[in-house]
Amino acid sequence: MKSKEVVQMEINPIIYEDIQAVLSEKMEWSSLKGKTILITGANGFISTYVIYTLLRLNMTNFQSAPMTIFALVRNREKANKKFSQFIQKGHLRIIVSDVSEPISLDEKIDIIIHAASQASPKYYGVDPVGTLKANTLGTANMLDLARKVDVDRFIYLSTGSVYGVLDGNLCNIAESYTGNVDITDVRSCYGESKRMGENMCVCWAHQYGFHVNMLRLAHTYGPGIELDDGRVFSDFVKNIIHNEDISLNSDGRAKRCFLYITDMITGLFAVLFNGKNGHAYNIAADTETEIRELAKILCGLYPEKKLSVKLNEATIPVGYIRSMSAGATLSTEKLKKLGWRQKVPIEQGFRRMIESYCNLPSPPEGI
Repeated sequence: MKSKEVVQMEINPIIYEDIQAVLSEKMEWSSLKGKTILITGANGFISTYVIYTLLRLNMTNFQSAPMTIFALVRNREKANKKFSQFIQKGHLRIIVSDVSEPISLDEKIDIIIHAASQASPKYYGVDPVGTLKANTLGTANMLDLARKVDVDRFIYLSTGSVYGVLDGNLCNIAESYTGNVDITDVRSCYGESKRMGENMCVCWAHQYGFHVNMLRLAHTYGPGIELDDGRVFSDFVKNIIHNEDISLNSDGRAKRCFLYITDMITGLFAVLFNGKNGHAYNIAADTETEIRELAKILCGLYPEKKLSVKLNEATIPVGYIRSMSAGATLSTEKLKKLGWRQKVPIEQGFRRMIESYCNLPSPPEGI
């Protein structure tokens, strides 16, 4: 028979452990008691973790005054499958709508977390218009709603792509860096629209007087990402799971700041509780990893599979537009002043991600 705790929250055991790890952080969790929170893109990888965290708080700390969570999605069937046990309890309400269309709610909303976005590069070539709509029209719609419902806090999930094409020579890029985005490049549909979204946030906050923060996320990975997501680390994880050699479609020298999902989520809550109004915050790993080095790390996690890293001249998938950015480290000093620290090493994080798809036991501490 399942324990009471497992029955209460029937999710992947590794994700469950991740949620517990987030909630073990010393933060102002009690300030969320009784709040009403709207999260866009709620079927997405990051939003799902945020929602699970809030629902777990309801179960453990807020039985007398639980939070009400509105989850805005485009696909009700997917949401019902993911959150069915929580919808039945009445504290999670599904709203089916495209964020690019205006939305109206009559209830007071205390916090909006706007995470709806086509973040995968597989969309940039086939649906650049849809990509930028969520980041511009969608952001305008959410900010208008924030004004109407007198929101207390508005969190906008932005991206390190706002800094544009980086040549690899820059180090510790701070939030004050204005970036280098080529507005005539179709791939800029993502980074440039996120830049516009950030400016919308500060303009609405300035004119209508509410609190906003922008989170510039690096490459966040972890359990729950769809393995056909189109990002390089998803492809590598799929290779490991299927016992396939990892093929590189480039020299693999580009560098990225890969951050495990729990470290990203704790960064989000650190800003939610203590971020300065109108400020942007980088959320990234402390160090960069070359793409080819990541491939070697993943193969090395499972030596018994005898997998290797190979160069591949295969055709790039239709619609995929390769990034020309060599990468650069993002400074997290501003976030660290709020008490945040990266805790999950890249080897441990990717082992957890891989094993979450294999339904294997959680890896031991320290791996």
